[in-house]
Amino acid sequence: MQKRVSGAKNKMCSITRESVKAFLLRNTFVLFTVAAVAVGISSLDSKASGKMGVRAIVYYMLTTFIAVFIGIVMVIIIRPGKGNRDSPVSSSGSIESVQAADAFLDLIRNMFPPNLVEACFKQYKTLYKKTVVTRNITVMVNASESINTTEFSSPGNFSTVLQTIEETVEETVPVSGSSNGVNALGLVVFSMCFGLVIGNMKQQGQALREFFDCLNDAIMRLVAIIIWYAPVGILFLIAGKIVEMKDLAQVGGQLGMYTVCVIIGLLIHGLFVLPLLFFLVTRRNPYTFIGGLLQALITALGTSSSSATLPITFRCLEENNHVDKRVTRFVLPVGATINMDGTALYEAVAAIFIAQVNDMDLNFGQILTISITATAASIGAAGIPQAGLVTMVIVLTSVGLPTEDITLIIAVDWFLDRLRTTTNVLGDSLGAGIVEHLSRQELQNQDAEIGNSVIEENEKPYQLICQENDSIRHRNSETTM
Repeated sequence: MQKRVSGAKNKMCSITRESVKAFLLRNTFVLFTVAAVAVGISSLDSKASGKMGVRAIVYYMLTTFIAVFIGIVMVIIIRPGKGNRDSPVSSSGSIESVQAADAFLDLIRNMFPPNLVEACFKQYKTLYKKTVVTRNITVMVNASESINTTEFSSPGNFSTVLQTIEETVEETVPVSGSSNGVNALGLVVFSMCFGLVIGNMKQQGQALREFFDCLNDAIMRLVAIIIWYAPVGILFLIAGKIVEMKDLAQVGGQLGMYTVCVIIGLLIHGLFVLPLLFFLVTRRNPYTFIGGLLQALITALGTSSSSATLPITFRCLEENNHVDKRVTRFVLPVGATINMDGTALYEAVAAIFIAQVNDMDLNFGQILTISITATAASIGAAGIPQAGLVTMVIVLTSVGLPTEDITLIIAVDWFLDRLRTTTNVLGDSLGAGIVEHLSRQELQNQDAEIGNSVIEENEKPYQLICQENDSIRHRNSETTM
């Protein structure tokens, strides 16, 4: 205990004004972000913020699922990856026909891997084993059919007998198995749960938190070094794919159709679906509302980052479209983190495009798995340029598609990333307008409460003045008497 007390005293003595100033300078952005969120929430009462949060989450999930559905429909109709692949597919990318229920259950099983080390290079997958089963079937036949036709004497003899027949049936039985590839979904789920547990351990988990903070710093320094070699690596990745292509024109045509498919899907979702949803809820002209967002949309197109566009989005909504600040400061930061309709649509299209390029037929179960994992991956994607390429690994591994084929779409991803970021910002902004319309009653009640409190505060000085005047009159009357 004495050592701990002396160590704490030494630490307190080592804190100087310069060290505090350096700490504040290093963490200025984080502190401002936390303060902004706190002020956005503190301006609302708990009941209003709870309802507003539920409405925002429902809107985010609904529009994300709609975006994924549009992307899947577009890529199935257009089929941008039709045609045979020039190079053979690796064994890890082979896909067997999986039932819809089994594909969905595989997704849940992979979320909770029994062995973390095995999850780094294998994932659970339902396999189907064919077995031959011999059954004894008892059937009812005519007695005349069980004897020789030469002994058949009476045409009216139609008595029946029971006869046992052996029947050989080939059955397909689902069995547990595995496929090569990183179980990224399971590792992500474990990391989230482990981080929550460490956070709740408080002082006991301090050592682990410091360890992972140190590990994160080391990895970030390593990544900073690798980034300088990334252009060279990407150059050779694309060059390797080009060398493998026997028909460069065909692959170029596939990429062109893939680009057109993503653009059409984003335009349908951004210019028709989202405005229609806005009109149905608010009964206002959605395109007038979008006109006030042009500066934010252009900024998103230029920066390719919804987080970097956030200050411009605030200004456009509050100044041009007159959306309540209490709504924008509460809804937009959450939307920039979890509401990424364009990313979800893009990942669903990209996954099915890679399957088509490899001449793989996906059944309903695998398409359902892609839709669920694309939604989850878009929620977990960061609001930075080309973050969707990182989360694409989760979508591809969920159905056993080759992750190395992500390099096929790198050549056009820089352009598509800007378009899907613009769609993300548009969805967040329209969502803020919808949430404000649905929450107007709570906001009006809060304004009324604030107005009443202001009136009461203004009435207090007036009452004091009246009391003072009464006391003065009372003293004057006493003196005259």
